[in-house]
Amino acid sequence: MDDHTTDPSVGPPASGTPTGWLPTEGRWEHDTLRRALVHGVRLYNAGDFHESHDCFEDEWYNYGRGSAESMFLHGMVQVAAGAYKHFDFENDTGMRSLFRTALQYFHGLPGDFYGVDLREIRTKLTNALNDPSELDGWQIPLDGAIPEARDVDYEYAEETEHGP
Repeated sequence: MDDHTTDPSVGPPASGTPTGWLPTEGRWEHDTLRRALVHGVRLYNAGDFHESHDCFEDEWYNYGRGSAESMFLHGMVQVAAGAYKHFDFENDTGMRSLFRTALQYFHGLPGDFYGVDLREIRTKLTNALNDPSELDGWQIPLDGAIPEARDVDYEYAEETEHGP
């Protein structure tokens, strides 16, 4: 593990043993990835796609090209940006392009990566390519639950702010 992705304050998964969790060591392989994911998923679920995107994008910069972590985070950046295009700009052509790219980044990654059910995300993105209304009301589960945004999530996003 790289020192720049270590944060002992990041807690364990609420349930299960997802890829990325090291149960014998009681920590995540990349703590900061999990931290960014928690904040980004909560913000996505609140409909704050731009802020969600910023959380994923900032952490993505910690990883080199070709790593599973880089591909996963790049895919999550595309998911948030695609939802932003769809909901905030009614640009389904842009959404489809971003979702196709996300699906490419997610290809070959484990189904439960850092607590996110990538099988569900892949299915939802694929369905939304044909029918964008599939996104209506959809939220991203984390550790089998739908986490809600908190003030700390917005603070984290503000600290990481970049533009999509």
